[in-house]
Amino acid sequence: MDRNLALLLIFALCMFLPCWVFAACGKSSITALGRNPSAAPKILQSMIIVLVFAEAAVIIALLVAFQLFS
Repeated sequence: MDRNLALLLIFALCMFLPCWVFAACGKSSITALGRNPSAAPKILQSMIIVLVFAEAAVIIALLVAFQLFS
């Protein structure tokens, strides 16, 4: 496989997967708030934790890709 194609695939996945996680997290949090509005602080805290872990995983994947292909 060409080196540039491999980098392109890795970066595409690193950009697509967090977008999917953010969309799924937003959809589920809005659904949960619609069902139980009084649980907003707990839902917000859980949502922030999920988003932080998703972004951290992407940053680590990008750093590994840079180290492998540099």
